Amino acid sequence: MADPKGFLKVTERELPARRPVPVRILDWKEVYEPGDSAVLRRQAGRCMDCGVPFCHKGCPLGNLIPEWNDLTWRGEGRAASERLHATNNFPEFTGRLCPAPCESACVLGINQPAVTIKQIEVSIAEEAFGNGWIEPEPPGRLTGKTVAVVGSGPAGLAAAQQLTRAGHTVAVFERDDRIGGLLRYGIPDFKMEKKHLEARLRQMQDEGTRFRAGVEVGKDLSWSDLRARYDAVIIATGATIPRELAIPGRDLAGVHFAMEYLVESNRAIAGDAVPNQISAEGKHVIVIGGGDTGADCIGTAHRQGALSVTNLAIGRRPPGERPEHQPWPMTPTVFEVQSAHEEGGERSYLASTVEFLGNGAGEVRALRVAETEFVDGRRVPKSGTEREIPADLVLIAMGFTGPERTQLEEQLGTQFTSRGNVEREDDFHTTVPGVFVAGDAGRGQSLIVWAIAEGRAAAAHADAYLMGSTSLPAPVRASDVAIGLQPA
Repeated sequence: MADPKGFLKVTERELPARRPVPVRILDWKEVYEPGDSAVLRRQAGRCMDCGVPFCHKGCPLGNLIPEWNDLTWRGEGRAASERLHATNNFPEFTGRLCPAPCESACVLGINQPAVTIKQIEVSIAEEAFGNGWIEPEPPGRLTGKTVAVVGSGPAGLAAAQQLTRAGHTVAVFERDDRIGGLLRYGIPDFKMEKKHLEARLRQMQDEGTRFRAGVEVGKDLSWSDLRARYDAVIIATGATIPRELAIPGRDLAGVHFAMEYLVESNRAIAGDAVPNQISAEGKHVIVIGGGDTGADCIGTAHRQGALSVTNLAIGRRPPGERPEHQPWPMTPTVFEVQSAHEEGGERSYLASTVEFLGNGAGEVRALRVAETEFVDGRRVPKSGTEREIPADLVLIAMGFTGPERTQLEEQLGTQFTSRGNVEREDDFHTTVPGVFVAGDAGRGQSLIVWAIAEGRAAAAHADAYLMGSTSLPAPVRASDVAIGLQPA
């Protein structure tokens, strides 16, 4: 364990400062200042000898959090990295992008601010990369078996790395022009600069994973042909169908899904030419949806020079403290201020969008909204409370309903659940022999840490299918639900 009395000596939770708002909205670099190693060790020393480390259960990966906290406190960075990577292929991703359910489950959080687990995690990864400790781990022998992984987000990459290290020949297919999925085109650079993705992809290539960008399975290559060519297939395409907002005026120019906007922004930041790019520059912007994707749109709009940014959420504003009906160690729903929210704009709750209003040229000019009221458990606009909000650009960030299914059904015979996700067993096997599914395509919209955990687990079961047994870890079952989390 770390310092036995650390949590008594240090009761405050310390995190790196964010760069000043007027400075950071002028660029696309990550928002945090470099961390202080002394602060990091001090915070790691707050980890308790708690007997039952509930942080393990809060993390779908089962990260060995007390162990690498202890090693960080002792200054043993390389050993800490080894323990961290024993359960997590990509801590540099989760340390930046995961909402940290482990911290909600931290035992210290019962009566003190939780240990800064997420910050310690990303700092360990950064030290490891900085010191050259992250090296390729190619297999000692090849099995002669081949696996196709379709989708290069966190689930697909985790599955591919595990299977490559097990000795299989693995090809990752991605329909976009670059590998990375939402890590590449859905996450703005101010949350995670793409150099971190590139560094990990280089490691995977050196291990032997083959990447096939610009190939859309289902069109360029049919699912049935893919299954015939490979000994096993893992579907990791994500839940990419956005939730629609079917109200009058939806077809007006200037109303877009969030991902249309974020993908174009990321392409432009990467140096690509983006004709007729959707931009917030000089516009009144409204973001519909109060989740992470909505926050990404807010931060992007600020950096593009929006005149104003308004964020609408249909539900009530969450409480500032853990509510009684979500006691420790559940993951509570609380009011969150992300870096994008600090940068300006207005957040409005209990706001129901009634209609998009247009001008004579067919462009959106305003939103008509009303207060939300609850009728028979339904959220509906309250009559007589309508008002207009000026809008030149509206971004719909209401989440996703599931994976694209037509080609999977027609070409592979894959079955789907009533919720629109790919049907699967606890071992991640679909209804098609030799075809597995991991991440949001099988789970529904969820967290990056769940995607990595499922990718690792699906890889273990695919390895067992191919070889009869496996030594790869399988951290979760397809039916698992972490404390306080429900499948999307």
